[in-house]
Amino acid sequence: MRYEVRERILGIGEDYWIEDEQGRKAFLVDGKAMRLRDTFELKGPDGQVLIDIHKKVFALRDTMVIERGDEELARIRRKRLSLLRNHYRVQLADGSTELDVSGKVLDREFAVEYEGELLAEISRRWLRVRDTYGVNVVREDADPALLISVAVCVIHLAEKERGVVD
Repeated sequence: MRYEVRERILGIGEDYWIEDEQGRKAFLVDGKAMRLRDTFELKGPDGQVLIDIHKKVFALRDTMVIERGDEELARIRRKRLSLLRNHYRVQLADGSTELDVSGKVLDREFAVEYEGELLAEISRRWLRVRDTYGVNVVREDADPALLISVAVCVIHLAEKERGVVD
């Protein structure tokens, strides 16, 4: 399933819609302005909160946490030694599962993999609209909301590291 993400540049609260292949609104990324920490909610088209995303306040390295309800799903942080490309590690809540995110994150050209198997591909190449990129969820049994949340977190962390966002 392919999703189209239309980012809003300089939008207050960083709110933007994600559409499915048929052009229907599938998810809303609701950036919470005026919070002490970076906080987002991934909502369904009906406005129901599906996933909460926030920056972990007390961490040695920037870390984003993804939660569904009150249950933690994943923690995302940049890998320590990644010189040429952006590499992020996604530690799922079960503790034993790790996803690898690598590529050119700021260019919106990267992949999410599990043990070398492609789960999702994020790319601007498929689309011609400015400030838009696609999220192609490759595996049918994958959780699209979780993979989209991972993409949102990784992009946010990369932009903060580069000083693109405050």
